[in-house]
Amino acid sequence: MTDGRTLLIVEDDPGLQRQLRWAYEGYEVIVAGDRAEALDAIRLHEPQVVTLDLGLPPDPDGTTEGLATLAQILALKPDCKVVVASGHGARDSALAAIAGGAWDFYQKPIDIDQLGLIVSRAFHVHALEAENRRLAARDQATAGLGGLVTAAPEMLKVTRTIERVAPADISVMLLGASGTGKELLARGLHDASRRGRRPFVAINCAAIPDTLLESELFGHEKGAFTGAVKTTPGKIEQADGGTLFLDEIGDVPLALQVKLLRFLQERVIERVGGRRAIPVDVRIVCATHQDVDAMVADGRFRDDLYYRLAEIVVRIPSLAERSGDAALLARHFVQRHARAMGIAVTGLSPDAVAAIDAWGWPGNVRELENRTKRAVIMAEGKLVTAADLDLVPPADDALPINLRAAREAADRSVIRRALGQADGNISGTARLLGVSRPTLYDLLKSYDLHA
Repeated sequence: MTDGRTLLIVEDDPGLQRQLRWAYEGYEVIVAGDRAEALDAIRLHEPQVVTLDLGLPPDPDGTTEGLATLAQILALKPDCKVVVASGHGARDSALAAIAGGAWDFYQKPIDIDQLGLIVSRAFHVHALEAENRRLAARDQATAGLGGLVTAAPEMLKVTRTIERVAPADISVMLLGASGTGKELLARGLHDASRRGRRPFVAINCAAIPDTLLESELFGHEKGAFTGAVKTTPGKIEQADGGTLFLDEIGDVPLALQVKLLRFLQERVIERVGGRRAIPVDVRIVCATHQDVDAMVADGRFRDDLYYRLAEIVVRIPSLAERSGDAALLARHFVQRHARAMGIAVTGLSPDAVAAIDAWGWPGNVRELENRTKRAVIMAEGKLVTAADLDLVPPADDALPINLRAAREAADRSVIRRALGQADGNISGTARLLGVSRPTLYDLLKSYDLHA
């Protein structure tokens, strides 16, 4: 059993090649006799560890060819651990090799046992570093703006935009379908701004009757209407110094849009039943799932208010448009809910991942979280299955008839799915797809995909 551990031996002496090849049990051993063979082996087999003799042809008595091979090996596979062996001017060779990126140096004549210990340690260190990179990538993916969980380039572009506009004290409009994380992004924008230590106040304009929305936003004085037994500040006033998030701004009635526009122009409010102008310093972030441009054209939304609110417009992709995020989010939700409820569920089964990737997620992230929470409760084993999620991969009747287009569509789908399952890790994705890293890089570039 090699456990995926591949050792490349770069040595031009056939006798020493045979001796080294049979000396390493537990590894998949590849042998190369010169620079060209070594580089071919790096591309094809992607070894974790290389032992490299610096005295390679056409300079067997020197180190020039060996050092050049070292440089090219590390250029192709920077994470590779290269153990250099040489009998030529050992001290100078060691200094040159270490300066060139070699992981360790061994002076000839070779002691197989001692070299074996060095190689074993190199594999161990490589495995530790790979695990650290995987954990760091997962932390980066799951610790985004406002705690947003994503590794999709489509969503990372959104977060970069929000991070850029956060320091500028301007109004931002977030456009996206329900359940795509608009409030989460609004909170992230607030936290990244200079107002981050001040209040973040959110109000869903669609959830409050039109007759009460004005009072909720602007507050009211005692006795302003039946039931107004005390003076109550509104949401705008409560957000003074901070950020006001107006969710579903498209549902604000036209009559109230006029008063909201006046506030945005003058930065003062009057409570319902009041006459005193109250200055308020607040940043406005709003969101809607509706087509605001169409609403403006139809006269259902004031264009002057739209231009005040939409100084920056950020369009949020649906979950189906976020490459690989569905599986990543599902794992996150499974772990979170299992931990919160004390249930011994640890992850997703392969059929669950396939079903998640195949589903269209019309309810976006909200639907995904609801399904995974229910699945954690219903799961009979340690892994959530497609049946637990109540998902069955649909038949794919939508493939294009053109053969080349069908192949491209299938390639894109499989690559995105593999990226999601491997949490964006290139080596893991290549392993799942059964291709080398260089081949995967070529595919990503060809299809304009991003890890």
